[in-house]
Amino acid sequence: MRVLGIETSCDETGVAIYDSEEGLISEALYSQIDLHIEYGGVVPELASRDHIRKTIPLIKQVLVDSKKPIDAIAYTQGPGLMGALMVGAAIGRSLAMAWGVPALGIHHMEGHLLAPMLENPAPEFPFIALLVSGGHTQLVDVQGIGKYRLLGDSLDDAAGEAFDKAAKMLGLSYPGGPQVAKLASKGTPGRFKFPRPMTNRPGLDFSFSGLKTFTLNTIASERDKDNLDGQTRADIAYAFEEAVVDTLAIKCRRAIQQTGISSLIIAGGVSANRSLRKKLEEMVVDENARLYFPRPEYCTDNGVMIAFAGCQRLLAGETSGLQFSAQPRWPIDELKPAANV
Repeated sequence: MRVLGIETSCDETGVAIYDSEEGLISEALYSQIDLHIEYGGVVPELASRDHIRKTIPLIKQVLVDSKKPIDAIAYTQGPGLMGALMVGAAIGRSLAMAWGVPALGIHHMEGHLLAPMLENPAPEFPFIALLVSGGHTQLVDVQGIGKYRLLGDSLDDAAGEAFDKAAKMLGLSYPGGPQVAKLASKGTPGRFKFPRPMTNRPGLDFSFSGLKTFTLNTIASERDKDNLDGQTRADIAYAFEEAVVDTLAIKCRRAIQQTGISSLIIAGGVSANRSLRKKLEEMVVDENARLYFPRPEYCTDNGVMIAFAGCQRLLAGETSGLQFSAQPRWPIDELKPAANV
C-alpha cells in the first residue's frame, strides 16, 4: 500500500509517500520558522495561511518521485492548531475523493510515537514511549498500535514549552529549545543547581512550571548583582537543561522499573536534544534496557511519520468517512487499537 501523508498541525508543512513494501518513497518539508521568528513564537493565523500556500506545491513535489498511483491518504487530524489542522484535513480528504482512494485522520502524537519504527533496528512491542514536544511530555505503555496506557503526563508546562520560555528569559530567539541547548554547551557545570521537579515523590507525572519560575528568579538575581553577562547566561542555560534532562531520565528509569518493560523509545521535538539522548543512553545501560529514537529530522514534525502511522492503520482496514474534522485536543489514550495488530 502506497500512502500519501500530510502533516500541518503547527508550524511545519510536511508531506511524504510511504510504501508498505518499498518503505519511504519521497518526502518534503517546509518550516515556518522565518515567518514566526519576529513574533517569538507561532502565530496560529499566519501558520494556517502558510499551510494553504505550501501544502499543494509540496504534494506535487513528492508525487514526482512516485512511479505508482497513491493507494490512500493519511492526514494529521489532531492535536494541534485548529486552523492548521483544517488545512491538511481538507486537502487530504478532497484529494481522496478526487482520486477515489480511502483517507484516514491520524493522531499527531501517535505519528511521533511510531517514528522510531522507521529505523533499523526497529523497536518491538511492548515498549515504553517518552513523548517530549512543545505541547506534550508523556510516558506511555505501548503494547501495540493503538494499545496505549498513559503512565505519566505533564500537569502544566511540557518540557518543550519550558525550553521555549527559558529561551525568552535568556533573550534567545525562537525556536527556543535548540537555542538553549546551543547556549548550554558553553556553560560551566555546577555553578548553578536547579531543582528536579516531582522526582522526590512517587508517580510518573511531570511539572516544569516551578522550574520555569526558578529560572526566572535566578536570572533576576544575577541581573540585580549586575552579573548577567554572556557566561552567566550560558551557565544558567546549562543548569536548566541539566535539570530537565535529569528529570526526564529519572522518570524513564522509574517507568522501566515499575512496568518491567526493557525497551524505551523517545520521540517528539525535544528528543533531538543531545544531552537527553546521552543521559538516557547511560540510564538504559544501568537498567539492562534498550533505547530507540528516530533520526533528528524525524524528531520534529514531518510528513513521514504521518504516512507511516497511516499506512499501519490503513492496512488494518481503517478509513475515515466523507466528513472530516480536526481535534485540537485529543488524548492519545482515547485511540482505539488497530484492528489487525
